[in-house]
Amino acid sequence: MRNNTLFFHITVLLIALLFVSCRQDESILLPEVVPTTQPEVAPTTQPEYTKITGFYLLNEGNMGSNKATLDYMDYGEGKYHRNIFAKANPSQVKEMGDVGNDLGIYGNKLWCVINCSNKIDVLDKNTAVKVGQVDVPNCRFIKFSGGYAYVTSYAGPVTIDPNYKQRGYVAKIDTATLQVVDTCVVGFQPDGLDIVNGKIYVANSGGYMVPNYENTLSVIDLASFKQEKRLPVAINLNLVMSDHHGVLWISSRGDYYSVPSKLYAYDTRKQQLVDSLDVRVGNMWLDGDSLYIVASEWSYVTMSNTPSYAIVDVATHQVVTRNFITDGTDKSIKMPYGIAVNALTKDIYVTDARDYVTPGRLYCFGRDGVKKWDVRTGDIPAHFAFLGENINEQ
Repeated sequence: MRNNTLFFHITVLLIALLFVSCRQDESILLPEVVPTTQPEVAPTTQPEYTKITGFYLLNEGNMGSNKATLDYMDYGEGKYHRNIFAKANPSQVKEMGDVGNDLGIYGNKLWCVINCSNKIDVLDKNTAVKVGQVDVPNCRFIKFSGGYAYVTSYAGPVTIDPNYKQRGYVAKIDTATLQVVDTCVVGFQPDGLDIVNGKIYVANSGGYMVPNYENTLSVIDLASFKQEKRLPVAINLNLVMSDHHGVLWISSRGDYYSVPSKLYAYDTRKQQLVDSLDVRVGNMWLDGDSLYIVASEWSYVTMSNTPSYAIVDVATHQVVTRNFITDGTDKSIKMPYGIAVNALTKDIYVTDARDYVTPGRLYCFGRDGVKKWDVRTGDIPAHFAFLGENINEQ
């Protein structure tokens, strides 16, 4: 769950409860295997990559519903496997838990950040069998470096309070022992993070403090694991993603009223903001110099969402397109939510959260923006991790 703000998700939860109360029965997400396309093997023409065998998709499940699930697309079979965690771990009570917030592969493990269940499920990356668990309160996003996982934590309870007192932190986890070995306090409600040249950059959102949002980017020295400074950027920061030019791309969600979502560029070498782009950002994925962005920006003024499918060239800082879907399929997508790009085939994957309380949908587009196939997912499909010996696994 990207937690635009807690207020927004409480609203969605109330809608979900109303929806369920009006239904005669409750849907159950059973493990299923669905053919989607012909089996394919990714090319290996680029020396820095080898083959990508498939990808995992973490479905968030709406807050309070306890319906986070894990799906897997097998390229070799051309089949989509729904709810594989339940099948691989039949003894796990309540399965994955409440709100899948991030996903990552490091070494031989798949790390699933389960926000409101206050835990990280650690799975075997090939079988999805659970091999361990790390307890981190109100955990959010994960990155890896040098044998450690770094996870943002809101630290405090899930509650809206303009005078919230509990600052968040980044937890440092030994990926071999699955133990939290250190923590570093940052700003309020830290979300996305990335690691560049010995520094951890953390987006502080202050999402629980509406309307008194945070506006800073925390900088942590990786070696000492101490916060060096907090840099003002914009209110309600969310995601942080580094390119190979030394620039961080930082998203702000705005205030859902008069301040819109926006994308900022921070040069880590110059140590300063160097650009800002009027692009709505809900989720983003970097492939080479192309930053793919999807959004469904909510406005409390219009009481509606505005969808967006943009590509930004990170080398030139120019918006290449504001709709990379070229065949009109975007008209069928109700709530664009997640985005990923296969580094070899350049296939683009977009998820549709639809109404947040019923199963979503995954769309596969070719690099030309034409739909190849689509398939039903779990509730609120959001976070991807490609499997195989490739750069996206790091």
